[in-house]
Amino acid sequence: MSSVTEQFSAYGHPDVTATHRTTFEITTEDHLTPAGTCIIAICSEKGAASLSPQFCDLLRVPGSRLLTSLICQDVTVTIRSEGNPGLTLIHPTDLVWRRSSFICGRTIGLYSDHTAATLPCEMIAHLQQEARLDVVLTVVSDDSPGIPTTRDLFSSINLM
Repeated sequence: MSSVTEQFSAYGHPDVTATHRTTFEITTEDHLTPAGTCIIAICSEKGAASLSPQFCDLLRVPGSRLLTSLICQDVTVTIRSEGNPGLTLIHPTDLVWRRSSFICGRTIGLYSDHTAATLPCEMIAHLQQEARLDVVLTVVSDDSPGIPTTRDLFSSINLM
């Protein structure tokens, strides 16, 4: 089993609404409008293009898993997603976790088990007060057969 971890911080904003039902996003941009319903944090220290080559390479291994821990004051949530060989991770400012299989330069995780709308209300309240969000990304690649993917879990409960 191989793993690589990235850590960085971002900050909330009064316009965080976190109502998007299929994605969530963290951006290095320093502004947010109410139209950005998937954006949960701004002023991030990293965008997709600034992730380490080792992290990106492992995230592109077929069957890789991404564990994202979001820590904001007294609230922590862990998001499970999948990597994919098609991930380009070239966007300079944005990181997007998706419930779907759609890939673009901002996509970091597919078939995520959380979206902006499913993050804890307490976390969103802290972010609306411009609290700091600590982000820990761990990508794991394991060739062991029989480990269910997030997609398998969603399919079994008809969320997709």
